Amino acid sequence: MLAAVSLTSTSACTSVNEKGQTNIVVAASLELSGSAADIGVAYQRALELKAAQINASGLLGERRLTVKVQDNRGDPATALTQITAFTADPDVTAIITGTCGDCTSGAAKVINEHKVPTIALSPVADVIAPAAERKYIFRLAPSADDDAVVLAGELSRAGQRKVALLGSDDAYGRHGVDALTREAGKITGAKVVARGQFAPAESDLSKAAKAALTGSPDAVVIWGYPQQAALAVGAVRSNGYHGQVYLDAVGAGDLFLGPPFAGTDATSLVFTPTLAIDDVIATTPAKAARRQWFQDYTSRYGTYHGHASFAADALQLIANAVAQSGTAADGAALRARLETAQVDGLSGPIRFTPDNHSGLTPQSLAMLEARGGRWRLLG
Repeated sequence: MLAAVSLTSTSACTSVNEKGQTNIVVAASLELSGSAADIGVAYQRALELKAAQINASGLLGERRLTVKVQDNRGDPATALTQITAFTADPDVTAIITGTCGDCTSGAAKVINEHKVPTIALSPVADVIAPAAERKYIFRLAPSADDDAVVLAGELSRAGQRKVALLGSDDAYGRHGVDALTREAGKITGAKVVARGQFAPAESDLSKAAKAALTGSPDAVVIWGYPQQAALAVGAVRSNGYHGQVYLDAVGAGDLFLGPPFAGTDATSLVFTPTLAIDDVIATTPAKAARRQWFQDYTSRYGTYHGHASFAADALQLIANAVAQSGTAADGAALRARLETAQVDGLSGPIRFTPDNHSGLTPQSLAMLEARGGRWRLLG
């Protein structure tokens, strides 16, 4: 059975019944194939499940929310074509884009010209910058700066002084490595002893792993998407490293872990507690909603993917904006609602402001560890 809506606004919602419109369409341009396909498929599944839950809740009155998903293959040109068509379609209320930062940035002009609210699920911070030129773009995904603060804190707590960094050679990976280098420098006695880089979609990471291990580190921090993060863990292990490995939030994948994670207690991940919700006591309505969402998703799809909650939260935020504003056709009104949205989401506390269109807060993050073939809260 589907749960009731698990992400609600702090403001009262009203039913919406605009004359002549029976459906509310949210279009999504996602990476359903290519190196980030596992995340894209998780997003698609989450959108389908969350749409059904919203429709069952009655939030939108007699109208039905539908999601129109297209595969952009991680190609900015394809994404631009799709998003241009979405913005020209009068039935499309809002757009959700996936992990590919260039896919959103490349379409920023057309999004803003047509005033179509868009929520990007990309870890690349620049998708919402410069803010003056991207007023209609919001971001709901892990922040490299926030990840770095949490990871540096854990490195300090664990007494890890010699740190190696292994990251993807793209905007997301470079930002993360720079952020962690900065934060690690604040730890007394800590030092980045080596770095390794790998190209996006590269499958043989042995050379990058060897580069990262040249300084005989106490800990290795990996900055990569789930599939490459797993390859990177395997590469450092294959090169004889048996110490602690840490992953940034984007490296989160399936709940249930196979090699190289299974069988080791030396891998940790900064992420939202929803991925390890069985370890969380449901002491608040928000925590209870996250537990129910986790159960609904695993019941429907047989497993849970860490990134699923971001897509579900994005769709719920759009539905809330429609319900609060009383319209699905006025992009400016919807944007105004999104820009002040403050909710306890499935991913954690989400706060948008006119000056900050990146909604996931640092309070959403915790440290997890690979234990017993799945992700658990650390300790």
